[in-house]
Amino acid sequence: MEEELKDIETRQPLPEPSENSEIPEASEPSKAPEPSRKRYPWYYVKRFDRYIIKNFLGTFFFAILLLFAIVVMFDINEKLDAVLTAPWKATVFQYFMNFLPFVLSQFSPLFTFISVIFFTSRLADRSEVIAMLSNGISFHRLAVPYLFSAAVIALGSYLLAAYIIPPANVERIAYTNKWVKNKEVVYGDNIQLQVKPGVMAYMSRYDNTTRSGFRFSLEKFDGNTLKSRLTAETVKYDSVGLWTVRNYTIRDFNGLKETMTKGSVMDTLLNIDPRDFLISKNDEQTMTSPELKEYINKQKARGVANIKNFEIEYERRIAMTAAAFILTIIGLSLSSRKVRGGIGLNIGLGLLLSFSYILFMTVTSTFAVSGYTSPRVAMWIPNFVYIIIAAVLYYRASR
Repeated sequence: MEEELKDIETRQPLPEPSENSEIPEASEPSKAPEPSRKRYPWYYVKRFDRYIIKNFLGTFFFAILLLFAIVVMFDINEKLDAVLTAPWKATVFQYFMNFLPFVLSQFSPLFTFISVIFFTSRLADRSEVIAMLSNGISFHRLAVPYLFSAAVIALGSYLLAAYIIPPANVERIAYTNKWVKNKEVVYGDNIQLQVKPGVMAYMSRYDNTTRSGFRFSLEKFDGNTLKSRLTAETVKYDSVGLWTVRNYTIRDFNGLKETMTKGSVMDTLLNIDPRDFLISKNDEQTMTSPELKEYINKQKARGVANIKNFEIEYERRIAMTAAAFILTIIGLSLSSRKVRGGIGLNIGLGLLLSFSYILFMTVTSTFAVSGYTSPRVAMWIPNFVYIIIAAVLYYRASR
């Protein structure tokens, strides 16, 4: 004990700090820089976004599967004779495998709306929408995953309608023409069309089964002046643009002078295909959108009048894409609040509005056929009307 006391006494006291001396600050431990992480786009999608997208698309595809089952049963009942007569492979692979995508394209707006109404009403009934809004999520932010899901459906529907379904319709229509009822047009009478500017072709009759035309004439004009006229007893279609005329006469006019040439057989290259004047029902459904656009422009240049259905089909494919967004906004606005009637009231209202939209589009298409409006305006009239309805309902729901 005494030794410890002697040690303490012999220790040098610590110098007292003067007024001008600086006290060194304790240095903080240095932190290692955080490694930069590559954030993928999915990183910014919140959990509730994934939840809504999963429910939206899941409900949509489940509803489509139910529709397929119902459609197949009714279609088999309607075409029972053909189903029993045709080979089962043709019925399954040539008809139904090509018919179901066609049904999906036709009814995708309807089932988009029903899907939104159904699962959003369930969320509202379980107070999940209220919980999201109470946690600071605005109604505008809540609509983002809905619009993303609508964009997925709209893009898929357009790709189906514009590029995938038309080749499938070729097989489907070929099956129905063979086993159900043949609606293919194989002959035409009094056919007249413009081959190119200043060149007009005429046939009194054309039979596509033999690829032969009768009483054929080809006239060439320079302004309003007839320069040349070819007439033939028969003409036969060989390949793309190649025709063979038989027992022909060519008259060339040069003022008051006329030169005549006769022959038995001659091949001539004309920019004419039998499909240009033999138009069957639903032919517009067998063309992709680029093919439709090219066909419409070519027929307009030739002065062909009966192309309204082709123009309507082209515009309908584009207008139906916008329908997915419009009906999604209407469905969200109607079903995001809990109502006394429960889910059933919202679903009933959704069915009423969606069927009225499809009916409205069918009615306005007749305006284009009758010539009251252009096909583009006729197909977009329902969208314009329902955009106004969607804006009003969305404004009321977001307040």
